[in-house]
Amino acid sequence: MVSAQKTFTNPLLPSGADPYSIHKNGYYYYTHTVQNKLMLWKTKNLADLATAESKTIWTPPAGTKYSKELWAPELHYINKKWYMYFAADDGKNDNHRMYVIENASADPMQGEWTFKGQVATPDDKWAIDGDIFEVKDQYYMIWSGWEGDKNGQQNIYIAKMDNPWTISGERTKISGSDYEWEKHGDLNDANNPPHVNVNEGPQFLRNKDKIFIIYSASGCWTDFYALGMLQTTISSDLMKASSWKKSAEPVFRQSAENKVYAPGHNSFFKSPDGKEDWILYHANAEPGQGCGGFRSPRAQKFTWNKDGTPNFGIPVKAGTKLAVPAE
Repeated sequence: MVSAQKTFTNPLLPSGADPYSIHKNGYYYYTHTVQNKLMLWKTKNLADLATAESKTIWTPPAGTKYSKELWAPELHYINKKWYMYFAADDGKNDNHRMYVIENASADPMQGEWTFKGQVATPDDKWAIDGDIFEVKDQYYMIWSGWEGDKNGQQNIYIAKMDNPWTISGERTKISGSDYEWEKHGDLNDANNPPHVNVNEGPQFLRNKDKIFIIYSASGCWTDFYALGMLQTTISSDLMKASSWKKSAEPVFRQSAENKVYAPGHNSFFKSPDGKEDWILYHANAEPGQGCGGFRSPRAQKFTWNKDGTPNFGIPVKAGTKLAVPAE
Protein backbone atom coordinates (compact mmCIF):
# COMPACT_ATOMS: atom_id res chain seq x y z
CA MET A 1 0.00 0.00 0.00
CA VAL A 2 1.42 3.38 -0.98
CA SER A 3 1.76 5.83 1.87
CA ALA A 4 -0.26 9.05 1.72
CA GLN A 5 2.56 10.93 3.45
CA LYS A 6 3.82 13.81 1.35
CA THR A 7 6.43 15.02 3.81
CA PHE A 8 9.09 13.47 6.01
CA THR A 9 11.56 14.59 8.64
CA ASN A 10 15.16 13.67 9.33
CA PRO A 11 16.51 11.43 10.63
CA LEU A 12 14.93 8.66 8.55
CA LEU A 13 15.82 6.03 11.17
CA PRO A 14 16.98 6.33 14.80
CA SER A 15 20.42 5.08 13.78
CA GLY A 16 22.27 3.69 10.79
CA ALA A 17 25.73 4.53 9.48
CA ASP A 18 26.89 4.60 5.85
CA PRO A 19 23.39 4.79 4.29
CA TYR A 20 22.90 3.83 0.65
CA SER A 21 19.76 3.88 -1.49
CA ILE A 22 18.70 3.45 -5.08
CA HIS A 23 15.26 3.80 -6.68
CA LYS A 24 14.28 1.12 -9.17
CA ASN A 25 11.05 -0.43 -10.44
CA GLY A 26 8.95 1.85 -8.28
CA TYR A 27 10.74 1.11 -5.00
CA TYR A 28 13.53 2.48 -2.86
CA TYR A 29 16.04 -0.16 -1.84
CA TYR A 30 18.01 1.00 1.18
CA THR A 31 20.88 -0.42 3.22
CA HIS A 32 23.36 0.64 5.89
CA THR A 33 26.10 -0.87 8.04
CA VAL A 34 24.78 -3.55 10.41
CA GLN A 35 28.25 -5.03 11.19
CA ASN A 36 27.52 -8.78 11.24
CA LYS A 37 25.22 -9.23 8.22
CA LEU A 38 23.83 -7.52 5.13
CA MET A 39 20.30 -6.11 5.21
CA LEU A 40 17.92 -4.46 2.76
CA TRP A 41 14.87 -2.25 3.25
CA LYS A 42 12.21 -1.83 0.55
CA THR A 43 9.63 0.95 0.41
CA LYS A 44 7.53 2.93 -2.07
CA ASN A 45 7.91 6.09 -0.01
CA LEU A 46 11.03 7.39 1.73
CA ALA A 47 8.81 8.73 4.50
CA ASP A 48 7.96 5.14 5.42
CA LEU A 49 11.52 3.85 5.81
CA ALA A 50 11.12 3.33 9.56
CA THR A 51 8.23 0.90 8.95
CA ALA A 52 9.45 -0.51 5.64
CA GLU A 53 9.82 -4.19 4.81
CA SER A 54 13.32 -5.28 5.78
CA LYS A 55 15.27 -8.48 5.33
CA THR A 56 18.63 -10.00 6.14
CA ILE A 57 19.81 -11.00 2.67
CA TRP A 58 23.16 -12.55 3.60
CA THR A 59 25.04 -13.61 6.71
CA PRO A 60 28.74 -14.47 6.31
CA PRO A 61 29.93 -17.93 7.37
CA ALA A 62 31.93 -17.97 10.59
CA GLY A 63 35.68 -18.31 10.57
CA THR A 64 36.40 -16.66 7.22
CA LYS A 65 38.36 -13.57 6.17
CA TYR A 66 35.02 -11.78 5.75
CA SER A 67 33.04 -12.95 8.80
CA LYS A 68 33.18 -9.74 10.83
CA GLU A 69 32.96 -5.94 10.68
CA LEU A 70 30.83 -5.75 7.51
CA TRP A 71 30.92 -2.07 6.58
CA ALA A 72 29.28 0.29 4.09
CA PRO A 73 27.22 -2.05 1.87
CA GLU A 74 26.15 -0.75 -1.53
CA LEU A 75 23.51 -2.14 -3.88
CA HIS A 76 24.00 -1.94 -7.66
CA TYR A 77 22.06 -3.29 -10.64
CA ILE A 78 24.46 -4.31 -13.43
CA ASN A 79 23.68 -6.38 -16.54
CA LYS A 80 20.31 -7.50 -15.16
CA LYS A 81 21.75 -8.76 -11.88
CA TRP A 82 21.97 -7.27 -8.41
CA TYR A 83 25.31 -6.86 -6.66
CA MET A 84 26.01 -5.83 -3.10
CA TYR A 85 29.53 -4.66 -2.33
CA PHE A 86 30.83 -4.48 1.23
CA ALA A 87 34.01 -4.36 3.27
CA ALA A 88 34.72 -7.06 5.85
CA ASP A 89 37.49 -8.64 7.90
CA ASP A 90 38.21 -11.52 10.29
CA GLY A 91 37.99 -9.35 13.38
CA LYS A 92 41.26 -7.49 12.76
CA ASN A 93 40.89 -4.14 11.02
CA ASP A 94 44.23 -4.55 9.20
CA ASN A 95 42.56 -7.32 7.18
CA HIS A 96 39.64 -5.30 5.82
CA ARG A 97 39.04 -5.98 2.13
CA MET A 98 36.22 -5.51 -0.41
CA TYR A 99 33.79 -8.34 -1.28
CA VAL A 100 30.67 -8.78 -3.39
CA ILE A 101 27.56 -10.98 -3.52
CA GLU A 102 25.24 -11.50 -6.51
CA ASN A 103 21.52 -12.09 -7.08
CA ALA A 104 19.87 -12.78 -10.45
CA SER A 105 16.31 -12.15 -9.16
CA ALA A 106 14.39 -9.16 -10.50
CA ASP A 107 13.72 -8.12 -6.90
CA PRO A 108 16.79 -8.10 -4.62
CA MET A 109 14.55 -8.97 -1.66
CA GLN A 110 13.79 -12.29 -3.39
CA GLY A 111 15.90 -15.06 -4.87
CA GLU A 112 19.29 -16.27 -3.67
CA TRP A 113 22.35 -14.20 -2.94
CA THR A 114 25.63 -15.96 -3.77
CA PHE A 115 29.11 -14.99 -2.65
CA LYS A 116 31.24 -14.00 -5.66
CA GLY A 117 34.44 -13.35 -3.72
CA GLN A 118 36.94 -10.62 -3.00
CA VAL A 119 37.25 -7.61 -5.29
CA ALA A 120 40.93 -6.71 -5.22
CA THR A 121 43.83 -5.15 -7.10
CA PRO A 122 46.98 -7.27 -7.58
CA ASP A 123 48.70 -5.70 -4.56
CA ASP A 124 45.76 -6.69 -2.32
CA LYS A 125 45.97 -3.82 0.19
CA TRP A 126 43.53 -2.74 2.93
CA ALA A 127 40.29 -1.54 1.32
CA ILE A 128 36.85 -0.28 2.41
CA ASP A 129 33.93 1.77 1.04
CA GLY A 130 33.87 0.54 -2.56
CA ASP A 131 31.61 2.28 -5.08
CA ILE A 132 30.99 1.17 -8.68
CA PHE A 133 30.21 3.34 -11.70
CA GLU A 134 30.24 3.20 -15.50
CA VAL A 135 31.57 5.75 -17.99
CA LYS A 136 31.77 5.11 -21.75
CA ASP A 137 30.96 1.40 -21.33
CA GLN A 138 33.82 0.95 -18.85
CA TYR A 139 33.12 0.09 -15.21
CA TYR A 140 35.32 1.46 -12.45
CA MET A 141 35.64 0.90 -8.72
CA ILE A 142 36.62 3.68 -6.32
CA TRP A 143 37.42 2.99 -2.68
CA SER A 144 39.35 4.04 0.41
CA GLY A 145 42.64 2.25 0.98
CA TRP A 146 46.09 2.25 2.50
CA GLU A 147 49.24 2.81 0.48
CA GLY A 148 51.03 0.03 2.35
CA ASP A 149 50.16 -2.40 5.13
CA LYS A 150 50.00 0.00 8.08
CA ASN A 151 47.34 2.51 9.11
CA GLY A 152 48.07 6.22 9.17
CA GLN A 153 46.49 7.55 5.98
CA GLN A 154 43.45 6.51 3.97
CA ASN A 155 43.49 7.53 0.31
CA ILE A 156 40.96 7.37 -2.51
CA TYR A 157 41.88 4.90 -5.27
CA ILE A 158 40.39 4.03 -8.64
CA ALA A 159 40.72 0.94 -10.86
CA LYS A 160 39.09 -0.44 -13.99
CA MET A 161 36.86 -3.51 -13.82
CA ASP A 162 36.57 -6.45 -16.23
CA ASN A 163 33.22 -7.44 -14.70
CA PRO A 164 31.26 -6.64 -11.52
CA TRP A 165 33.50 -8.86 -9.36
CA THR A 166 36.92 -8.46 -11.01
CA ILE A 167 39.28 -5.50 -11.03
CA SER A 168 41.59 -5.33 -14.05
CA GLY A 169 45.07 -3.95 -13.56
CA GLU A 170 46.61 -1.66 -11.00
CA ARG A 171 45.01 1.02 -8.85
CA THR A 172 45.63 4.77 -9.11
CA LYS A 173 45.63 7.08 -6.10
CA ILE A 174 43.51 10.12 -6.91
CA SER A 175 43.20 11.76 -3.47
CA GLY A 176 44.94 11.96 -0.12
CA SER A 177 44.65 14.40 2.77
CA ASP A 178 46.01 17.59 1.24
CA TYR A 179 44.20 20.27 3.25
CA GLU A 180 43.92 20.92 6.98
CA TRP A 181 40.18 20.12 6.99
CA GLU A 182 41.05 16.59 5.81
CA LYS A 183 43.48 15.99 8.68
CA HIS A 184 41.40 16.14 11.86
CA GLY A 185 41.82 12.86 13.68
CA ASP A 186 43.43 13.23 17.10
CA LEU A 187 42.66 9.94 18.82
CA ASN A 188 44.18 10.95 22.20
CA ASP A 189 45.93 7.62 22.16
CA ALA A 190 49.67 7.16 22.62
CA ASN A 191 49.56 4.19 20.26
CA ASN A 192 48.23 6.26 17.37
CA PRO A 193 49.62 9.26 15.50
CA PRO A 194 48.19 12.64 16.59
CA HIS A 195 46.57 13.12 13.20
CA VAL A 196 45.07 10.33 11.14
CA ASN A 197 44.58 11.58 7.62
CA VAL A 198 41.34 10.16 6.24
CA ASN A 199 39.74 10.17 2.80
CA GLU A 200 36.94 7.58 2.64
CA GLY A 201 33.40 6.85 1.45
CA PRO A 202 33.91 7.95 -2.20
CA GLN A 203 30.73 8.33 -4.25
CA PHE A 204 30.36 8.88 -7.99
CA LEU A 205 28.17 11.74 -9.20
CA ARG A 206 27.67 12.93 -12.78
CA ASN A 207 26.18 16.08 -14.29
CA LYS A 208 26.24 15.99 -18.11
CA ASP A 209 29.93 15.97 -19.12
CA LYS A 210 31.19 16.62 -15.59
CA ILE A 211 32.19 13.82 -13.22
CA PHE A 212 32.51 14.23 -9.47
CA ILE A 213 33.67 12.04 -6.63
CA ILE A 214 32.26 13.19 -3.32
CA TYR A 215 34.19 11.71 -0.40
CA SER A 216 34.35 11.96 3.39
CA ALA A 217 37.39 13.52 5.05
CA SER A 218 38.90 13.61 8.56
CA GLY A 219 38.17 11.04 11.24
CA CYS A 220 34.55 9.97 11.58
CA TRP A 221 35.12 10.11 15.34
CA THR A 222 35.54 13.90 15.11
CA ASP A 223 32.97 16.64 14.57
CA PHE A 224 35.08 17.80 11.61
CA TYR A 225 33.99 14.86 9.43
CA ALA A 226 32.88 16.53 6.19
CA LEU A 227 32.47 15.99 2.45
CA GLY A 228 35.14 16.91 -0.09
CA MET A 229 34.92 16.88 -3.88
CA LEU A 230 37.07 15.71 -6.79
CA GLN A 231 36.15 16.84 -10.29
CA THR A 232 36.98 15.87 -13.87
CA THR A 233 35.26 15.54 -17.25
CA ILE A 234 33.93 12.59 -19.20
CA SER A 235 36.62 13.06 -21.86
CA SER A 236 39.48 12.82 -19.34
CA ASP A 237 41.53 9.73 -18.55
CA LEU A 238 39.96 8.77 -15.22
CA MET A 239 42.95 6.56 -14.39
CA LYS A 240 45.35 9.54 -14.36
CA ALA A 241 45.64 11.28 -11.00
CA SER A 242 46.31 14.58 -12.80
CA SER A 243 42.85 14.41 -14.37
CA TRP A 244 41.22 15.05 -11.00
CA LYS A 245 40.93 18.49 -9.39
CA LYS A 246 40.15 18.77 -5.68
CA SER A 247 38.04 21.51 -4.10
CA ALA A 248 40.02 23.51 -1.57
CA GLU A 249 37.13 23.60 0.91
CA PRO A 250 34.52 21.06 2.05
CA VAL A 251 31.30 20.99 0.03
CA PHE A 252 29.17 19.83 2.99
CA ARG A 253 30.04 20.17 6.66
CA GLN A 254 28.64 20.37 10.17
CA SER A 255 26.03 22.95 11.11
CA ALA A 256 26.16 23.78 14.80
CA GLU A 257 23.20 26.12 14.27
CA ASN A 258 21.08 23.21 12.99
CA LYS A 259 22.61 20.73 15.45
CA VAL A 260 23.98 18.44 12.73
CA TYR A 261 27.48 17.21 13.42
CA ALA A 262 29.96 15.10 11.45
CA PRO A 263 27.80 14.71 8.32
CA GLY A 264 29.39 12.24 5.95
CA HIS A 265 29.60 8.87 4.23
CA ASN A 266 26.94 9.86 1.76
CA SER A 267 25.30 8.37 -1.31
CA PHE A 268 23.06 9.80 -4.03
CA PHE A 269 19.72 8.86 -5.52
CA LYS A 270 17.19 10.26 -7.97
CA SER A 271 13.54 10.99 -7.20
CA PRO A 272 11.00 8.57 -8.71
CA ASP A 273 10.26 11.04 -11.51
CA GLY A 274 13.98 11.25 -12.30
CA LYS A 275 14.06 15.04 -12.00
CA GLU A 276 15.35 15.61 -8.49
CA ASP A 277 18.79 14.88 -7.06
CA TRP A 278 19.07 13.77 -3.45
CA ILE A 279 21.93 13.26 -1.04
CA LEU A 280 21.68 10.60 1.68
CA TYR A 281 24.17 10.82 4.56
CA HIS A 282 24.66 10.02 8.21
CA ALA A 283 25.23 12.56 10.98
CA ASN A 284 25.14 13.03 14.74
CA ALA A 285 22.68 15.19 16.67
CA GLU A 286 25.20 16.34 19.30
CA PRO A 287 28.90 17.19 19.26
CA GLY A 288 31.37 14.54 20.37
CA GLN A 289 29.18 11.53 19.59
CA GLY A 290 31.80 9.93 17.37
CA CYS A 291 31.51 6.87 15.11
CA GLY A 292 29.05 4.78 17.10
CA GLY A 293 25.33 4.13 17.12
CA PHE A 294 24.34 7.79 17.42
CA ARG A 295 24.85 8.27 13.68
CA SER A 296 21.52 8.41 11.87
CA PRO A 297 20.59 8.46 8.16
CA ARG A 298 19.29 11.73 6.70
CA ALA A 299 18.22 12.82 3.22
CA GLN A 300 17.78 16.18 1.51
CA LYS A 301 17.44 17.51 -2.01
CA PHE A 302 20.35 19.33 -3.64
CA THR A 303 20.73 21.61 -6.65
CA TRP A 304 23.37 22.52 -9.24
CA ASN A 305 25.45 25.68 -9.51
CA LYS A 306 25.76 27.59 -12.79
CA ASP A 307 29.19 26.05 -13.37
CA GLY A 308 27.69 22.54 -13.18
CA THR A 309 29.01 21.69 -9.72
CA PRO A 310 26.66 20.34 -7.03
CA ASN A 311 25.32 22.64 -4.33
CA PHE A 312 24.50 20.60 -1.24
CA GLY A 313 23.64 23.57 0.96
CA ILE A 314 23.81 22.97 4.70
CA PRO A 315 22.54 19.96 6.67
CA VAL A 316 18.84 20.34 7.45
CA LYS A 317 17.82 20.51 11.09
CA ALA A 318 16.20 17.38 12.50
CA GLY A 319 12.42 17.60 12.57
CA THR A 320 12.18 20.01 9.63
CA LYS A 321 9.36 18.96 7.32
CA LEU A 322 10.60 18.19 3.80
CA ALA A 323 8.60 17.24 0.74
CA VAL A 324 9.11 13.59 -0.26
CA PRO A 325 10.99 13.00 -3.54
CA ALA A 326 8.78 13.85 -6.52
CA GLU A 327 6.90 10.97 -8.16
